[in-house]
Amino acid sequence: MKVLFYRIKKGFRYLKHYGPRKFMVRLRERLRSDKVAYGPWLRKHTVDDEAWKRQREDCASWKNRPLFSVCVPLYRTPKDVLAHMLESVRAQSYDNWELCLADGTGDSSVEDAVRELAGDDKRIRYIRIEENKGIAGNTNAAIKMSSGEWLGFLDHDDILARDCLYEVLAAAGLNPVKASGVIPKDGQWREADAVYTDEDKISYDGKKYFQPHFKPDYSIDLLRSNNYITHFFAVKKSLADKVGGFRGEFDGAQDYDFIFRCTRMAKSVAHMPRILYHWRASANSTADNPESKKYAFEAGRRAIEADLEARGLRASVEESVDYGFYRVKYEVSGEPLVSIIIPNKDEADTLCKCIDSIQKSTYTNYEIIIVENNSVTPEITEYYEKLTGQKYDADKQLSGKLPCGASVRIVTWKGAFNYSAINNFGSRYAKGEYLVLLNNDIELINREWLEEFLGCCQREETAIVGAKLIYPDETIQHAGIVVGIGGIAGNMFVNLPSDFEGYMHKASVQLNCSAVTAACLMIKSEVFREVGGLTEELEVAFNDVDLCLKAREKGFLVVYNPKVLAYHYESKSRGHEDSPEKLARFDREIAYIRNRWQEYFTDGDPFYNRNLSLKKQDYSIKEI
Repeated sequence: MKVLFYRIKKGFRYLKHYGPRKFMVRLRERLRSDKVAYGPWLRKHTVDDEAWKRQREDCASWKNRPLFSVCVPLYRTPKDVLAHMLESVRAQSYDNWELCLADGTGDSSVEDAVRELAGDDKRIRYIRIEENKGIAGNTNAAIKMSSGEWLGFLDHDDILARDCLYEVLAAAGLNPVKASGVIPKDGQWREADAVYTDEDKISYDGKKYFQPHFKPDYSIDLLRSNNYITHFFAVKKSLADKVGGFRGEFDGAQDYDFIFRCTRMAKSVAHMPRILYHWRASANSTADNPESKKYAFEAGRRAIEADLEARGLRASVEESVDYGFYRVKYEVSGEPLVSIIIPNKDEADTLCKCIDSIQKSTYTNYEIIIVENNSVTPEITEYYEKLTGQKYDADKQLSGKLPCGASVRIVTWKGAFNYSAINNFGSRYAKGEYLVLLNNDIELINREWLEEFLGCCQREETAIVGAKLIYPDETIQHAGIVVGIGGIAGNMFVNLPSDFEGYMHKASVQLNCSAVTAACLMIKSEVFREVGGLTEELEVAFNDVDLCLKAREKGFLVVYNPKVLAYHYESKSRGHEDSPEKLARFDREIAYIRNRWQEYFTDGDPFYNRNLSLKKQDYSIKEI
């Protein structure tokens, strides 16, 4: 009854916050989810006694055994949770640690409990602060008393998995072959100076583990959408000293601000994809009741703004789909020309709908290049003539002006259908600094789509920006691509209702991914040329995946921006993979991708997580 009452109370709290419509969306998401039971999964993936002993023996032989300082700010910490936290640190398989406790309680109650629980364990160090300085100030006091080469940050009521420190140091590169079995592509170890892990939540009584958070590797766009790194975060002491510790003006989001500053200055940020931190949920914690700390989300917004300012980026930040999630809108610099390339065969009504939606754009400095490919219907000839005001001639380039003032050109590709070759051909006529690859069966929904594309794509580190596409029946067609899904690569959240937020709101927040669909994407023209455009051996399938991976190979980011929203009427011009010739071609394209990008299939997609399913497209846990 107590659990039922708690859930009902929590449900009313969420209804109050989200309102009836969004509450029902979230409820439907919970009810429809077909997920692996987390309890059995966690038990299977928790280090057992035998593996723990092997880790203990293994790390004893490491050449580099740095002292690891676990820093914990205390304030009126209940004795039972304090004992649980201390026990989790003492149980670590890596034994060269110290626990630095800085207590701002103001009386001796917590100190007495620490002295009793610590006994004569000299690794547990305690200081009492004369006045409570808040989480940031108390954490800084713990850092100041630390002696370790590495620092890790633990809340006073949370717990660590007993292989946490071992795996963190393994991810940092101290002894990764034995620890995690992951070998760098070039075979050279590089020690990271910042590491984070996956996490879950634990009930206040410590009996139930739930809501696992399986994270991608370092993703700056996701970090600006949500503090996905949060727990467990560890850094070299030298890096913490360099950035200046925690800042009190960001209390409530002090870790968010600290993570931004550390990752901005880190030589390398590593991620260990294991559940190694358990965040205790209570009625007054942001883990289970976000409304309890509204000030924390305001502080989070300011932390993002500080990071943007430090990087010289002009953008606005506002709260997004949920508490703790944010929307960053990057300002467009100048008015660069955008070249929109649209392959087309017949389908006059479809193309007309696409062009009409483009003309509603609030950004006006664009040109449209239609690449005609063997059309046969009189309707498309009539439409071409209407667009350009010229008599259609397949042997000549036609040019004209749209009512909105934008120029439109029709160029002819007379070869067989080859999506890559057609777009490459169209790009030769493009004058813009930025290219938009757009299918003829796309209908743009929001008028500011080009500003949204440009704001992201103008960033120096970004090469490609993709859109959120939905089917006419209001279900999702594309919300980013994960390499490995379905054996090769797949769109995420396919066929889920368009208003579903998805796992950790990933359908609705800006983030980095390995690839996005070329049905609607923007790419810097110079990057398109640098990587050789679309690979023409990939006539139909996976050419967009290959393009994105080529850009990533050059060190650029690929961004999914759900604020670029469009309907996709799905490949009406091309037909289906239903002939022996098409199936043979499809097999060749699969073989090309697997051979060219083998590391994505052996190491996994860095913006996904190895604990998640490659059979489902909704971030479900991989089956046991």
